[in-house]
Amino acid sequence: DPYFHINKHDYSIPFVCGATGLGEAVRRIWEGAAMIRTKGEAGTGNVVAAVTHARLIDQEIHQIQSLDDNGLDAAAESIIDRYKVLSSHSELPGTHLVTPFGAIDDDMHAGIRSVLDDVHRLGRLPVVTFSAGGIATPADASLMMQMGMDGVFVGSGIFKSSDPPTMADAIVMATAHYDEPNKVAEAMAMMEGIPMKGDELETLEVRLDQRGW
Repeated sequence: DPYFHINKHDYSIPFVCGATGLGEAVRRIWEGAAMIRTKGEAGTGNVVAAVTHARLIDQEIHQIQSLDDNGLDAAAESIIDRYKVLSSHSELPGTHLVTPFGAIDDDMHAGIRSVLDDVHRLGRLPVVTFSAGGIATPADASLMMQMGMDGVFVGSGIFKSSDPPTMADAIVMATAHYDEPNKVAEAMAMMEGIPMKGDELETLEVRLDQRGW
């Protein structure tokens, strides 16, 4: 669905959803996401996109914290605008501002504003936040943890290396001791094999990290 995500409140299982910016994260949380992950560029071994998303979300959190009550209302309206894209694509007259989550009305504004109030108060997203996409070395994992993530998702970064079990152990060590340079260096030294080959993002025909709304 290019317009709407699943209403996660309809399910009892927790959802983890990707986000490239704070607005996207707030929409997913309001829709019922239990966890947020930065999207990154999965399967590339290139951590640049994950860093970009983490930086932007952190920047926008600080911007939200600088706002007064009127500013928070304006931010909520800006975040809600994305739900109006379907209507804006129609060439026909009339209005039908209804989504799988209900009408675009004061109740939706109050819900989005409530999530923003949490962000404003906490100085972070009000759910567990992971980094994902392109994390391929212990140093990558340490970097993302230093940027305020609660944890990291690593898949191909482990299994496309020449020694997956050792790589997994090294990344776990670097994640657990991300703020201890000696431990991170020790984790890097564990990589006796070859890590997965990194791809330049500019060479990709399809950018997964740019999908989302």
